[in-house]
Amino acid sequence: MGKRVLLFPLPYQGHINPMLEVAAILHSRGFSITIFHTNYNSIDSTKYPSYRFVLVDDQEISSRFRPAVEDSLHRLIAWNNSCEQLFHDCLTSVLSDKCEEPVACLIRDTHWYNLEYLANRLGVPTLVLRTGSAATLNWFLAFPRLFEKGLIPVKESQLDMPVVELEPLRMRDLPAVGNCRHQLLHNLFTHGMEAIRASSGVIINTFDAIDHKDVEKFQKEIPVAVFCIGPLHKFTPPASSSLLDQDYSCLEWLETQAPSSVLYVSFGSLACMNYEEFVETAWGLANSGQPFIWVVRPGSILGKDEVDLPEGFTEATRGNSKVVSWAPQQEVLAHTAVGAFWTHNGWNSTLEAICEGVPMICRPLFADQMGNARYVTHVWKVGIELEGKLERGKIENAIKRLMKDEEGAEISQRMRALKNEASCCIKSDGSSSISIDKLIHFMSSF
Repeated sequence: MGKRVLLFPLPYQGHINPMLEVAAILHSRGFSITIFHTNYNSIDSTKYPSYRFVLVDDQEISSRFRPAVEDSLHRLIAWNNSCEQLFHDCLTSVLSDKCEEPVACLIRDTHWYNLEYLANRLGVPTLVLRTGSAATLNWFLAFPRLFEKGLIPVKESQLDMPVVELEPLRMRDLPAVGNCRHQLLHNLFTHGMEAIRASSGVIINTFDAIDHKDVEKFQKEIPVAVFCIGPLHKFTPPASSSLLDQDYSCLEWLETQAPSSVLYVSFGSLACMNYEEFVETAWGLANSGQPFIWVVRPGSILGKDEVDLPEGFTEATRGNSKVVSWAPQQEVLAHTAVGAFWTHNGWNSTLEAICEGVPMICRPLFADQMGNARYVTHVWKVGIELEGKLERGKIENAIKRLMKDEEGAEISQRMRALKNEASCCIKSDGSSSISIDKLIHFMSSF
């Protein structure tokens, strides 16, 4: 009889996809798969007939919070404080099922920190999936120390001060520095790192060529096994777990465009902007003269359920634009017509751009996105950042810099080299493939 792996993703799009990609890799290596999921952003189990799904009924908890970004931190804390008993009942039920294969381990999202100790009490080995970069683990370690030194909350005069232990980050690049609950972040990162210390190891959606120095730095502080097995989406078929309906007509539209001519614009599944920023974005795109696909997600404008394009915008961009509510991003970025990506720099989006060799215009908004953008622009040097207040002239200039000027050509050349590194790591003798083999051997020893 084989072994079963239990997986529990955090119920956000950017966390669900990587966990399901890990599940697909492990299933292809002979492990049976059981996935725990919540009512909130519940996974459609019919798309994964080979897996067993177990509902952790968090309906009462999630109903207290709005789906807005500003509620995400409070929801994280509430989930950890309240889901422990719910998960206990689900986990003990799974463990007691004699008809199923023996459990090898539980793979949990980094932010399910309270579940670490529950699994340990029940004798279940754990691995932690970090859906962001290895660098973020060092940022999470540093944040409580900076908080305790009084450097967080950051004073306006210190926003551009270097974070010495996290070069090249500035204070403004730390996770969610701004109008947030700093004490809650301190607690979240402290508990999260303590729980990783108690685990058997960490799986990271990254690859050695971009993250090996940060892995080494992290392991000096928390000496657990680390497996860099990304880019995960390159080891599996395209994920079918999108929480929004994808508009595939944009792929047909791309077929009518010249190579490397299209700017793809998407700010992810959670980020929002105010209406003034939305209008400036619209006219910045229109005035650039560059063909573009713009993802305008329902609910992406603060205070508005419906999103109406600015008057005159459709006429001004007719034949030169495609506006959709959600796009099949991996396929869009892989299309030869796409020449640049204006992104919020969520880690999945950043990694997908690297894998397809698409340079980035960076507009980070919250969480780890500021740090990711800093690495894009100042470590790998494969993009430019759009900083400060969004203004149409500034947007038009950034698009020109990246897609028309010599600066953009040099960035594209560096991005092609980075794409080659990503391609090499997934070959049979590549670093990530070797790391997957080590992970399978490690899990088989439990």
